[in-house]
Amino acid sequence: MKKFAVLLSGAGVFDGSELHEAVLTLLSVTQAGACYQCFAPDIAQMHVVNHLTGEVDVKDKRNVLVESARIARGEIKATTDLVIGEFDGLLIPGGFGAAKNLCNFAVAGSECEVAPEVIDFINEFIETKKPVGFICISPVMIPKLYNQARGTIGHDTETAHAFNLMGGQHVEANVEQIVVDEANKLVSTPAYMLAENIAQAQLGIDKLVRTVIELAA
Repeated sequence: MKKFAVLLSGAGVFDGSELHEAVLTLLSVTQAGACYQCFAPDIAQMHVVNHLTGEVDVKDKRNVLVESARIARGEIKATTDLVIGEFDGLLIPGGFGAAKNLCNFAVAGSECEVAPEVIDFINEFIETKKPVGFICISPVMIPKLYNQARGTIGHDTETAHAFNLMGGQHVEANVEQIVVDEANKLVSTPAYMLAENIAQAQLGIDKLVRTVIELAA
């Protein structure tokens, strides 16, 4: 049975992992006959957002690993605990946590940096030539990790421009589509960058997961 790492960035669309995307990813892996292990960096969140009001709670401080454990039902490890030989590939759901906690694209745009713990973690898969799937906004990290790689965030002009400025090659895609960079064993899909409901998000995510599994063959 193939095994995949799933990198989470907190719990909640506005300051962590997008919950639908994360759960759909885990479901698709299982339905495809593979298994998974969730990971998250043991770092502080950029900030905490009240998901009822949309406002930042300046008094609250939370940890990305601790919050991600909510999605993983407690079955989660810190990124530093990765044993790369146990895994066939990596999947990264979106949500603003990917652009706030895994990297700082949300505030720095094309001048963003990926968190050191996240670079070390993802590079383990890149260096061992294992496939990685980026979902929703998480593909903004692709140009910072790969050399002139292809990827998609859908067809948001501003984000696509930033992707290209960072050295990537952005490819427009609709919600049900995936973009595959076979040379880099890299797959991406827009999900909630475009999806209007959970069923639409599921279409691209399931295709991405199954393609990553195929690339791991």
